[in-house]
Amino acid sequence: MPVRTVIERGPKGKRSVAFGIDWPGWSRGAKSAELASETLESYRERYRPVAGLAGMAREFDAAGPLKIVEDKVGTGSTESEDFANKVGLRIPEGAALPPDGLRRHRETYVAAMRAYNAGEVERRMRLWTLPFLIRHSAFHTLDHAWEMEDKDLSAQDGA
Repeated sequence: MPVRTVIERGPKGKRSVAFGIDWPGWSRGAKSAELASETLESYRERYRPVAGLAGMAREFDAAGPLKIVEDKVGTGSTESEDFANKVGLRIPEGAALPPDGLRRHRETYVAAMRAYNAGEVERRMRLWTLPFLIRHSAFHTLDHAWEMEDKDLSAQDGA
């Protein structure tokens, strides 16, 4: 079974993103659609632990090659990220920095998504859907985790 993949091109043509529809967070961006797709494939093994934690390692291991099922121009978020604002949540600068700030931020963000889903938010997203927001949140979280992993110097001699 191929990995159903979407290519989303930024409206200004500066960036493209490739993501597996059925694998939240397995998404990579680059300057072109071709590079985004290549980078997504190169992260297959890095995504495997995520699938394992979700109890889907067997399905992920059985996944075939990437298959582009949609190639579209995305929203401005393809070229920049602004998640919490989409569900009406305003986060003060540095709110996640205190010791319990990140936990409170996560709880507030999830509560805002639930309120949005329940129709309790007046201003509705024009171009995003809640599944789109959740998928982008997962991507953003994994993107930062992989970025930190790439910069982890603790395994080097003398660190």
